[in-house]
This record gives sequence, structure tokens and C-alpha cells, in this order.
Amino acid sequence: MCVNPSNKMGTMPVRRLVLHMSWPMMLSMLVQALYNMVDSYFVAKISQDAFEALALVYPIQSLMIAILAGTGVGVNTMLSRRLGEGRTEEAASVGEHGYFLYALSWLVFWALGWIFARPFLELYSKNPVVIEYGVTYLRIIVLFSLGSCMQFASERVLQASGNPVGPMFVQGVGAVANLILDPLLIFGIGPFPQMGVAGAAIATGLGQVAGMLVGIFLVSRNPVVRLSLRGFRPRAATIASIYRIGLPAIVMQSLFTLMNLGMNKILAIFSDTGVFIMGAYFKVQSFVFMPVFGLNNGLTPVVSYNYGAKEPQRITGAVRFALMLSTGIMLVGMIPFLVFPGALLSIFDATPAILADGIPALRLLCLCFVFSGIVILLCSAFQALGAPMLSLIFTLVRQVILLFPVALLLGYLAGPRYIWLCFTICDGLGAVVALALYRWLYRERIAPLAAHPGGEGAV
Repeated sequence: MCVNPSNKMGTMPVRRLVLHMSWPMMLSMLVQALYNMVDSYFVAKISQDAFEALALVYPIQSLMIAILAGTGVGVNTMLSRRLGEGRTEEAASVGEHGYFLYALSWLVFWALGWIFARPFLELYSKNPVVIEYGVTYLRIIVLFSLGSCMQFASERVLQASGNPVGPMFVQGVGAVANLILDPLLIFGIGPFPQMGVAGAAIATGLGQVAGMLVGIFLVSRNPVVRLSLRGFRPRAATIASIYRIGLPAIVMQSLFTLMNLGMNKILAIFSDTGVFIMGAYFKVQSFVFMPVFGLNNGLTPVVSYNYGAKEPQRITGAVRFALMLSTGIMLVGMIPFLVFPGALLSIFDATPAILADGIPALRLLCLCFVFSGIVILLCSAFQALGAPMLSLIFTLVRQVILLFPVALLLGYLAGPRYIWLCFTICDGLGAVVALALYRWLYRERIAPLAAHPGGEGAV
């Protein structure tokens, strides 16, 4: 079936298309990284207990985002592929099922978060003040997570239908609302009551609701995919197809939470400052990684659409250009970590002891950036090409099975100063393997598409 020439996903020059699809997401994710940083900064001003409580809740928030993002991979990939195949009504059905699954996700988050907030916090802290702060924050976050769920649903529908600016507005509105509300509700500025940690959670929740409303409005005006929940009936086959693609992505992105918890345990064995350094590193490196994740989100629908449309040269051109762009971003991102790591740590009021350990640590940690960018983008390509399990297994080995033993060996054999090299070693090996796997997928899935008439002479 021929690609609809009016659809830019199949007609726009591929390098321009990747940039067109990616730059709004890159910008919105940079805003997201900024408000995450500001959120932590303001909460740290309340007290050290408040900051610790949010740090303990952070893995749960990461897990929620992993579930939403992984579901989005399934929705995005299927919707883009159906559009590439010219099956518009089926594409709309995928979008409708996406909203349904995100609504169910919110109900699960709210129920489990409300019931298990206190038992979870009591597992990690004996400080009653930290526990109360954490329970308050987590329960409000899961209650308002409906906004985040519906925001994800709208972003994926807009992005898969070739509208990259819409998701930027959705995320941007939520982020700006959170930035404005944070100091007002935390410290009680003007007519607003002083709410402390609860204010931080409510500010985040209201920002997500604002993004949700903007997203629903934009989807209702989307000319490519028309959604209608009137008479909607969930179909088991569609749900199974979404999760067949999305479940590996959910598990893969959840590995970040497992990696974070595991590395914190390992670092605590060798250093009193390691956990703090790791936490500060993840906050500041998000400004480098978020643009790559935005590029990653822009690449997925481009590859999925053209895989469905049987355009092999557009697939390889998009992946090659994204890898070049990612490498440039990561090289630039290394500069502040190498030149002024002390200033980055000082954002979080680092003590002299932390600075002494953290400055060389950040310089070692940033060596993994280029390798990480390659791995992130190729794992996205694996999913878009219908090989999500390959992406999952690869990420599991790199982030858990290989990382933890390498970290322990470096800690015992080379000392705590060099334990940070575990990321560079694992991502360096991972980049080599990922490139080999992509070459194999090219032979097995991309090259055979050239037999299709649309695969010849693709720009």
C-alpha cells in the first residue's frame, strides 16, 4: 500500500523529519529537567528530612513513569505503524485503547500508593519525620497522577500522528505551572497557605492536570487520527498487541529504579558520600540525557511509520542521523562535568568531604555519555522494528547483570575512587553489542524491505 503523500512522516526528507519530530520533545524534556531540579532545590530549603523523604519516594515515581512510558512505546509504535500501512481506523482504535489503559494505570497507582505508602517508607527509614513527609508526598502524587497518565496518552497520540509541537506544549504547560506553584505552595507566598512538602506534591499534581487538559484539547483537534470514546469497547487483541510491544519497554525502563537502588546499596559499602554523589549526579546529568531522550522519542515514530510503509532507506537514514546528533549532544554535555564538577555539586550544598570525593567521581561518570547515547537510541530502534524483547534482554544485562558485579569488583580491587568507571565499562561494551545487534536487524528486517517498490529510491 502506498504511503499517503500528504503525511510528512512518509514524505519529508528524513533528517529534517527527525529534527522536526524531536526538537519539541527535546525542549520540553529540558524544561522537565529544570523543574525537577528546582523542585529538589525548594524542598531542600524546608529541611534535610524533607529532602530525604522525596529521595526515598523518587524510585516509586520513576517506576510510575516507566510504566507510563513503556505503555506509550506500545501505543506509539502500533499507531505509527498502522498509519504507515494506511489503516487509519485501526490507528484511531489504538489511540482509544491507549487512553483506556492509561486510566486503568491511574487507578492502580492510586490504590497501591495510598495503601502501601507507609509500609514502603518504613522499610527505608526509622525517622518518623521522614516517614510522615514521604507518606504525605506519595499519597498526593498518586492521587493527582491521573493528570500524568492522561498527559502521556495525549502526547503519544499527537506524536505518532506526526505532531511534535503538541507534546511540547503539553509538557511545557505542566512544567511551567509546577515551577510557578512550587514556591507559592511550599513557602506560602502572598495569599497562598504554607504547605511544605504537601505543597510541593500539590504543585506537581496541578501541573500534571494542566498538561492533561491541554493534551486532551489538542487531540480533539488532531486532523490525522480522529478519536471517539462513544461506544468504545476494549478489545483484548488490541490490548495484547500494545503490551506485547510495551511490556518489554516497561520492564526495561523499570530497570533504572532497580539499578538506582542496587547502586545505592553497593556505594554504601565503600563510601559515606557515594549515595549523595549518585543522587546529585542523576539530577544534573538529566540536562544532558533529557535531550537525547527527546531525540529518542522523536526517532521511534519515524522508524515505526517507515517500517510499516516499507521504506528501508528512510529507516537507516533516520537512525544514522540520530546517532550522529546524539554523539554531538553527549560530547558537549561532558564539558561541564570535566571543567567545573565542583560547581555542579555545590548546587546541593555539598560539604567539603563530598566535594573531595565527588569532583573526581563526576569526571569519571561523564566518560560514559557518548556510549550511553548510542545504546539509548539503538534500543529505541529495536522496539520500533518489532524486536522489543531484544531491547529488554540487552538492557537487563547492561544495567543490572553486568553493572553490579563490575561495580563490586572495582570497589574491592581498585578502591571506591574508581567504582564510578562501572558505567563507562558497561555502556562501552553495550554500545559495541548494540551496534552489532542493529547490523543483524538490518539484515533480517530492514534490508528485505527493499524488495517492496516503495523501498527503492527512498530519500
